[in-house]
Amino acid sequence: MMKNNLKKIEDLTVTIVGLGVIGGGFAQSLKNIGVKTIYGIDIDEETLRKAEEKKIITEGFVKTKDPLKKSDLVVVTLYPNIVKSFFVNNIENFKDGAIITDVIGIKGKIIEEIDPFIEKSEKKIDFIFGHPMAGREKRGIDFADSRVFQNANYILIKDKKNKKENLDLLSEIIKKMGFKSVSFLTAKEHDEIIAFTSQLTHAIAVSLVNSDNQKYDTNRFIGDSFRDLTRIAKINEDLWSELFLGNKENLLKMIQQFENELDIIKNALKNDDIGTLKEQFIISTRRREKID
Repeated sequence: MMKNNLKKIEDLTVTIVGLGVIGGGFAQSLKNIGVKTIYGIDIDEETLRKAEEKKIITEGFVKTKDPLKKSDLVVVTLYPNIVKSFFVNNIENFKDGAIITDVIGIKGKIIEEIDPFIEKSEKKIDFIFGHPMAGREKRGIDFADSRVFQNANYILIKDKKNKKENLDLLSEIIKKMGFKSVSFLTAKEHDEIIAFTSQLTHAIAVSLVNSDNQKYDTNRFIGDSFRDLTRIAKINEDLWSELFLGNKENLLKMIQQFENELDIIKNALKNDDIGTLKEQFIISTRRREKID
């Protein structure tokens, strides 16, 4: 448990920065586990109004200073390219001893941008970088739903600067929210594996949908395989373009790795090589069976 005078999760004052589909889901989930005071920060007053009407936040703010100076935990759910400016403008507004975390899908670039400001600040904040492996294809507060976190995975970034009691507290909160596991990785490890498990899968889904020559009314002839593979092709273009470019070296390697595997199948077809096809199918079946 945290040792800075707050012993219970429900007694924490929490601020969610950005009340989109993930931020709204966090607010709803934190309320569900008993947090009494949840503030929301967003530039859209309509979003704040909806969050207050849904009763998933205690109060909404466009300006940042008042909620941040009161908050024991701050969850940043902003797009990657605006996180740096948020910290430049707000680093001195955080409460001493506050835990800060984020939900951004890339880490190396973000940490490099933010760490210098944290190190120079006299505020004793503890930034624990994180990434919930959960989301929805739709965007906005209207589609926020805490159920998306149930049985999902969560990654926290290993950093010697983080206090153990804060790591323990945040891990406890994450598990109470319904996540099934909390894994600890370095920023480098995170960006490598996420390039494969998340960004590559989105790239494949987008490419598959866009490769349709539209000769037929495709929607009349699809089954579950096409639906399952292309669900994530309905994508937030603003967010995902930032994520792809922010981790492009890792993603390019994973795309090449995927192309190499696809070439094995393509060459087997060209050569009528049924043995190679069967071998590839057996390998994929065995690997897929190990996935929950």
